[in-house]
Amino acid sequence: MNLAIVDPASIMSIASTISESIHETEIVKKEAFFIKSGRTCSKIGRLIKGVLRGFVIGSSGEEITTHFFQEGDMIIGSFIPNTNASMNIQALEDSEVSIANFAEVMSHVNKDPRITEIINREFQKLNKGFQTRLVSLLNLTSVEKYQLFLNDYPGLLNRIPHYYIAQYLGITPTQLSRARKQLSQHL
Repeated sequence: MNLAIVDPASIMSIASTISESIHETEIVKKEAFFIKSGRTCSKIGRLIKGVLRGFVIGSSGEEITTHFFQEGDMIIGSFIPNTNASMNIQALEDSEVSIANFAEVMSHVNKDPRITEIINREFQKLNKGFQTRLVSLLNLTSVEKYQLFLNDYPGLLNRIPHYYIAQYLGITPTQLSRARKQLSQHL
């Protein structure tokens, strides 16, 4: 389930319509962080190039992958500007992100119907993605989870280490390997 797809008329192009000064491009090198959990979420972004992953730290200190962000996706660490990010967002490959000041973009919501529509639509997509992901983690088999991943992220299979995919699906790398084998036998 792709959690945050942005139309070609992305939030950043709308932000630049508001003010050229609030928009810039940031390069996030492989393994570097776009944002870290617990830090103030002051920027909103659109992934121009690359792949990022969202993850949290579990109670035993392990990383739990919760999201993958691909080209065109909106990237935020929190739904509310200037609050602490709820997850880490890290580059899996060298990436380029178009960023703007989150609070400034949000200050234009309800003042400009185009911005309001885009923000509402993108937040609804994020929310739907969260709900779909939760239901799939609780109800689907390993093969079904893997099929859903392939449908939602068709171009990412060979760009993401498989142990991150397994984490994301809530299965072990061995279960992922079995699911891949079972699915390939049915195709």
